[in-house]
Amino acid sequence: MHTIIYTEKNNIVPHTAAAVLFRMGISFNHSQKFYNKYMNKKEQAAALFKSGYNCAQSVLLAFKEELNLDEPQALRLASSFGAGMGRLREVCGAVSGLFMAAGLKYGPADPKDHAAKTAHYALIQELAEKFKQENGSIICRELLGLPGAQNPEPEKRTEQYYKVRPCAEKVSFAAGLMEELLKQRKD
Repeated sequence: MHTIIYTEKNNIVPHTAAAVLFRMGISFNHSQKFYNKYMNKKEQAAALFKSGYNCAQSVLLAFKEELNLDEPQALRLASSFGAGMGRLREVCGAVSGLFMAAGLKYGPADPKDHAAKTAHYALIQELAEKFKQENGSIICRELLGLPGAQNPEPEKRTEQYYKVRPCAEKVSFAAGLMEELLKQRKD
């Protein structure tokens, strides 16, 4: 028996078929209920990226409930960090989204709590190292083999774009690190 999912355009998609479509790189309008019930955070983040959100937005939005963020707030917060910070091709947006999520969940709020700051920076460095070990770098231009900053106009999201960009995989990996962190800390 298949559970039926209705997308915003009222397309009827059995959840197992939707998962197959996602794995084939075919996106459909996201439904938070579908994401939460049938996809882990890695799959959610990749699906969000493939639906048009930037890399940082995709990671952060996948954790909006755990972070008590509303969707517009999460999207605006992460909007500047896509494409290595506004297409400057610096720190990978997926990594920035991961760091934002970790900071919102575990970051210190007291500016005088030196020990908490130290512990948090150690966590961020550990996450960066895990990402780097798997992907070779945390720098967007190095991950994509690009020379550096580009004009500010985002590239059109086409089938060809998704074929040549490893970004969905980077987003998925970053979300997996955050999901693992949440399970480890269980809070």
